[in-house]
Amino acid sequence: MTVTVDPISSVGADRDSAWSALRRGRGLAGLILVGIVVLAGLLAPWLAPFAPDQQIPGATLQPPGGDHLLGTDSVGRDVLSRTLYGIRIDLAVVFLAVPVGAALGSLLGLAATRYDWLDTLVQRAFDLILAFPTIVLAIALAMVIGPGVWTIATVIVLAEIPVFGRLMRTSVLTVRQAPYVEAARSVGADEGWIMRRHILPNCLEPLTVQLALAMSVGVFIEGAMSFLGLGITPPTPSLGSLIKEGTQNAYHSPLFVVGPLVVVVVLVLGLLLISQALAARSRRR
Repeated sequence: MTVTVDPISSVGADRDSAWSALRRGRGLAGLILVGIVVLAGLLAPWLAPFAPDQQIPGATLQPPGGDHLLGTDSVGRDVLSRTLYGIRIDLAVVFLAVPVGAALGSLLGLAATRYDWLDTLVQRAFDLILAFPTIVLAIALAMVIGPGVWTIATVIVLAEIPVFGRLMRTSVLTVRQAPYVEAARSVGADEGWIMRRHILPNCLEPLTVQLALAMSVGVFIEGAMSFLGLGITPPTPSLGSLIKEGTQNAYHSPLFVVGPLVVVVVLVLGLLLISQALAARSRRR
């Protein structure tokens, strides 16, 4: 009698199913919204009517219209141009820092499942990071290394490490008890092979859902830090710093803040819709 244990023979089908979840309904809407923002950022050099730091004489705090579709700021810079270039900064920080934090956290969570002493050490490290609110962590890092892109990226990475670490640890410990894993062991399968073939593929789905959600959180972290002056500071444009400038000039130019704020809402909404579509697919399985 030949016993074949291959419960993950449908991994390719699962990937197709994940893609199909993003081709309709909320998933498709999320992809479209995120795609619009990403495309606008990538095409900023061609879409922006002015250089992001170009000061236009006599164009201080102009309302939207004419050559300045979103108006100008307090020193005569075109808000639309700065918003388009600000998208590039935000996407670069979030789309790089979140995956790094996810990878580091997942590796630590996976390593923690191997040895009890390492599990205790890793869990205490996660507790230490989570004990600090994100804004307190941002303030501490800004005091040490100063405000800027690297400060934002470091805060995002540190904030995501315990989230993905605990998610990976929980997923591995749960899948390890699955009947098909026990069956694989009973027929003499190597633990390394079981990990690669059975455990890890079944742990990727919740991590994928969390990744989309974490990116939306990363957008908020960048916005909050730049708004408070702990992140990207002028003259370099970012969505958070533009929102801060807009609120400071809300009395003289109330529409200043609309453009950057709409971009943040569209980007976060798109990422949340993608996360919800992937989560709904996971619940249906």
